[in-house]
Amino acid sequence: MIIVYGLAQCDTVRRARAWLDAHGLVHALHDFKREGVPDQLATWIDTLGHETLVNRRGTTWRKLGEAEREAVVDAFTALTALRAHPSAIKRPVVQWADGSVTVGFDPEDWTTRLPDRMSAGDASGSR
Repeated sequence: MIIVYGLAQCDTVRRARAWLDAHGLVHALHDFKREGVPDQLATWIDTLGHETLVNRRGTTWRKLGEAEREAVVDAFTALTALRAHPSAIKRPVVQWADGSVTVGFDPEDWTTRLPDRMSAGDASGSR
């Protein structure tokens, strides 16, 4: 099962879910606002790096005080900040059926994850 983590009202999450639907990929949404920050956040930071997960371009980040933004310098401080401000997590975070995790919506990269592409070994993304 594919799990999309993010905010239901986020435009990027909506586009990502529409892409999954269009490609017939069943998925579930874990909404940070309704269901909270998932326990996997620490693992994502360890695996992907805190810089990948902190959305420094978003409204939530810009609304934080300068001192709070400057305090996010490593995995521990990022984990603390993202738990306190889940909307500052870059979206979507996707846990794919194979257990891998990606951040952001990239249709070209996601095309390589289509079952027919994976079984054929074709990572070009062309049809």
